[in-house]
Amino acid sequence: MTINMQYFDLNLIIFNNNKIMTDRHKHNLNKQGMKKLDRNNPSRSWLESMSTGELIKLADTYGIDIPLDLERIFIIEEILESANAEDREDIEEIVVNPSYSEAVLLPKQYNISYLEVIVRDPLWAFAFWEIKKHDREVHENAADFNGYNLHVIPMNESALVQENSFTVPVGIQDCARYLGFAEQAHSDRYVIKLCAVRGNSEILLTSSKPFELPKRYEYYDIDSLSSNPLIRLSGVQDLLVTKNTDRVPRIKVV
Repeated sequence: MTINMQYFDLNLIIFNNNKIMTDRHKHNLNKQGMKKLDRNNPSRSWLESMSTGELIKLADTYGIDIPLDLERIFIIEEILESANAEDREDIEEIVVNPSYSEAVLLPKQYNISYLEVIVRDPLWAFAFWEIKKHDREVHENAADFNGYNLHVIPMNESALVQENSFTVPVGIQDCARYLGFAEQAHSDRYVIKLCAVRGNSEILLTSSKPFELPKRYEYYDIDSLSSNPLIRLSGVQDLLVTKNTDRVPRIKVV
């Protein structure tokens, strides 16, 4: 079998030329698409890859007058500045609904029963609470209702020590109270129970989590620290220490 090499070479040349033309066509399309994309959001590297004539044409699309013999770097800066200005104009202004900035009144109560405690120092703690509306109506409308009590109970490890507890009566409209603790207290760990008094009995409504008072600093501790030269320089001995002996607690010992 005889192969016409001339014919074969000609077909190969035509095939290669078609492939080259096809590749060039794809490259031109990609380049055009890239130019269109970059035209909307030009980057410095893309602009630097363009010729000066292409830069001038691109600047003309932004409405920029380019003086004769203007250096390329200034043309690129003008194009970037104009492109960024257009981007800023395209950003829509966010309209905030005026109702979002209006003050919203929080409800006075959330219709749940709870009691929380915030410790202030070794002698004082702040308790605040809420009683569910249904529970209030049930107890306050009862004929034997005698008010509410805060029952403060010391804890020994994990057990409650009832013998050293004390009770603080609170009013119907009360929702918070400062509680004072004796300077020579039997414990530093407590639980507070909020109870409704019905006749001679107390009905538990809610209670706090166990809380612990911080340790007390005795006066002799300050004197013993004065042996340290840095402590003496601090002036700790000149501090006014207020004792808690003049306080009259509003408590009823159980």
